[in-house]
Amino acid sequence: MELSGKRILMFVEDLYEDLELLYPKIRLTEAGAEVVVAAPQPDKVYHGKHGYPFQTSVAIDDVKAEDFDGVILSGGFAPDRLRRSEKVKALTRQIHQDGKLVAHICHGGWIAISAGIMKGHTCTSTPGIKDDLENAGATWVNQSVVVDGNMISSRNPDDLPEFCRAIIKFLRG
Repeated sequence: MELSGKRILMFVEDLYEDLELLYPKIRLTEAGAEVVVAAPQPDKVYHGKHGYPFQTSVAIDDVKAEDFDGVILSGGFAPDRLRRSEKVKALTRQIHQDGKLVAHICHGGWIAISAGIMKGHTCTSTPGIKDDLENAGATWVNQSVVVDGNMISSRNPDDLPEFCRAIIKFLRG
């Protein structure tokens, strides 16, 4: 499979955007990648904005940046909770500094902002965090997908097909 041997990290917390977590997880798994979804508390059921339950046995505190080829930051309101975690910010920052994939969609950019990695990048997001991204030093554009070095961004669930195609292309090398 095209992404065999690749490991991708995602995070989950209550009020995640259901499609933005599940669509990339399923699409990258279909392409052969191992997608690990880590949570603040393993073995707890988290609920998306639209009520979909998700449970993982992997704790954020137990993962290491060097074990992954990239991170995908899904949206919803979960990123506002996740960005308060020093470990989430450190993982995101280290993956970025290592030149590995950092992909964010919708409100997922909040984590990248709090990790301090947006300065000088061009990206997109939901218009609701445009000002936050610009205040963090990014250039915001209204496009379905933006690829800027190792950073890939999209606006909302409607952009998921293009978002995932860009991620897969990046991971192929």
